[in-house]
Amino acid sequence: MSDVAAIQHLVQKQKDLKKEIAKIIVGQDEVINQIVLSVFSGGHALLVGVPGLAKTLMVNTISQALGLNFKRIQFTPDLMPSDILGSEILDENRQFKFIKGPIFSNIILADEINRTPPKTQAALLEAMQEKAVTIAGHHYKLALPYFVLATQNPIEQEGTYPLPEAQLDRFMFAIKLEYPTFDEEVQVVKSTTTDTKQTITPLFNAQEILDFQNLIRRIPVADNVVEYAVSLVGKTRPGNPLADDYVNTYLDWGAGPRASQNLILAAKTNAALNGKYSPDIEDVQAVATGILRHRIIKNYKADAEGITEETIIKKLF
Repeated sequence: MSDVAAIQHLVQKQKDLKKEIAKIIVGQDEVINQIVLSVFSGGHALLVGVPGLAKTLMVNTISQALGLNFKRIQFTPDLMPSDILGSEILDENRQFKFIKGPIFSNIILADEINRTPPKTQAALLEAMQEKAVTIAGHHYKLALPYFVLATQNPIEQEGTYPLPEAQLDRFMFAIKLEYPTFDEEVQVVKSTTTDTKQTITPLFNAQEILDFQNLIRRIPVADNVVEYAVSLVGKTRPGNPLADDYVNTYLDWGAGPRASQNLILAAKTNAALNGKYSPDIEDVQAVATGILRHRIIKNYKADAEGITEETIIKKLF
């Protein structure tokens, strides 16, 4: 089919996908939207939210609806790289045999990634970046599409290993999960305390998702939209000619070039999912908060005055 027909097909499929997810997940439309954007852009996402907001259930439901394999890794302080990558064992013929770890799947939920030491975090991040792992000198390719959704609990910092900025930068989106509204919570309680079971119908397969990812990369972008995205990122850098006094006062560090790349890629995906054949400035603005949130570093003045990352990003538009 032509690219135009493929985009129309994608719009319909993602509407069906959201209906399928809504069978199990109540509300959280913006969160689901950003996870779907990440998957079709070929990026990874960091989910920040307090316990009990159905993060695991959400990712499991999305992976079932996408028709992809799903593995959950619960990160703990004693987890070693071999626990997630896999290890070599001696089989009955005294030959070394590689047993694949849970990282060999299409969708990985890295639960509480900040609970595990940097050594194990780095092993996961190599797989995210290279889509491959090296164990005992052998190079193993991971099955595509490959999507990591890491969760972080923002309220517990004791005994945790916060991800360094360079590793945070590898996540396309940082998605904030808020508590459900009163009506949503009533619906959640009603639906989860009965014995009715909802079944999820897989709507895609791995090859279809890869085809859609390639389609999105082929979408043309006007120069003024690219320039807008690059200038938006430039405005976050203190000392940059584009940065205003507000940024110079409240930020210590701005976003790097990877933010500009991700803004354009996510804007293309946002345009495609809404049936447009090329992204505009509104598409860049629609994805900017999730992409810039974890790439800017506030200083003590911003913390003292209660200024959030979201407030700073909104001032850039």
